[in-house]
Amino acid sequence: MAQKYYIFIGVLILAVVAGIFAYPNYFNKGVDFLNQKFSFTLPHFPDRPYVLGLDLQGGVNLVYQADLSSVQDKSGAMAGLRDVIERRVNTFGVTEPVVQIQGEDRLLVELPGVTDVQQAIQMIGQTPYLEFSEQRTEDETKQILDKMKEIQDAQTKKEDISKIKDWQIAFQNPYFKPTDLTGKYLSRATVVFDQTTYKPQIELQFNSDGAKVFEELTARNIKKPIAIFLDGYSIIDTSGDQKIDNSDMYAPIVQDKITGGKAVITGDMSTKVANDIARRLNSGALPVKIGAPISQETVGPTLGASSLQKSLIAGLFGLLGIVIFMIAFYRLPGLLASVALVIYVAITLALFKLIPVTLTLAGIGGFILSIGMAVDANILIFARMKEELKQGKGTAEAIDEGFKRAWPSIRDSNLNSLIVCAILFTFATSFIKGFALTLSLGIIVSMLSAIFITRIFLQVFVGRWAEKIKWIL
Repeated sequence: MAQKYYIFIGVLILAVVAGIFAYPNYFNKGVDFLNQKFSFTLPHFPDRPYVLGLDLQGGVNLVYQADLSSVQDKSGAMAGLRDVIERRVNTFGVTEPVVQIQGEDRLLVELPGVTDVQQAIQMIGQTPYLEFSEQRTEDETKQILDKMKEIQDAQTKKEDISKIKDWQIAFQNPYFKPTDLTGKYLSRATVVFDQTTYKPQIELQFNSDGAKVFEELTARNIKKPIAIFLDGYSIIDTSGDQKIDNSDMYAPIVQDKITGGKAVITGDMSTKVANDIARRLNSGALPVKIGAPISQETVGPTLGASSLQKSLIAGLFGLLGIVIFMIAFYRLPGLLASVALVIYVAITLALFKLIPVTLTLAGIGGFILSIGMAVDANILIFARMKEELKQGKGTAEAIDEGFKRAWPSIRDSNLNSLIVCAILFTFATSFIKGFALTLSLGIIVSMLSAIFITRIFLQVFVGRWAEKIKWIL
């Protein structure tokens, strides 16, 4: 018997923690008051911001059309182009960018929070540049590293670096230098498998001019590494974490002079990593041009903030209307269901922060819709409870039978909604994906709210006394 009270207390604790996490401002103000009043050193509750989409925080929406007229592997070329542009917008400092292939030859780029639109367009529109670099001598490396330290010291002292002799070399790669071999000489890169070990390898095929340049490059670098860079970043990452940088760069070692324009990159890599590297190589080799965007839509931060404010007000009025309806029609059970609904809102908003979910107008719409679906489950339960009470059953038995008999309908309707959400999330565009994600999360939490939280509340607060004043039910 006491178990339901323990569960009830646990639900209240979860609700309070979720509510503070979703909106910690008032809690942190209270902490500041106590710290100031009583000289406490209580910590603030972590305040993690919500991730807002382009339509709420402002930004730019760009659609590019790639020139695939001279490309045979169109899907591979677009996948490589998407990787390159995604890396570029990430280095641009954009929060939660979206880069998606649309159709056969179009690329959607969403940049939330971007203010300098022309700079972003210029950066995105650059043709991917693939280059093969050879190792520098120790003297060259030392000279660049010394110059980098000299520049760093000057910046610390806030001195003019342009007065330093040959300051430009400090911005070169201290370990590798460019060669004449670039992406224009690479015909293709494919994944093959070693006939003995069955491990994946990457086979490079250069054109006739590239074969000569590659032969000269390998002849003077036997037993030395040759690094491969795409837009200045190492292209080979055998860790499989999709990160392309120079921190743990792997550079293939030349075993002997290579003739014929064909080479193989070996190493301890998975098939997925090998395919990723081959795609990156091909993206720098294929002449995929995108030029200027064919569609450009800019959302100002003021418009985004206004949309967010109106959406929140609409959600608040919707929640208030539902609470009034539930209390008016279902009295005490409606009141308890309304409390459970507020807890549902707190838990869902906390999940949006925790995952995190990129909130868009469509996503907020999905969340508000899920509130209505949460109430729909309660209405089915309460309607069934009312029928059981009319048949003369006791309150406790009516509650149990109401939940038991309403569950199949709640399960089937919510399962169908989740299937539709999964389809939308898989095949739709980014804004619809946001709607599907928030709606599906809301449905899952709403089932917890209706079946578990509301039931605990009814078991705790509705006792034998309710049978004496049945109108309250």
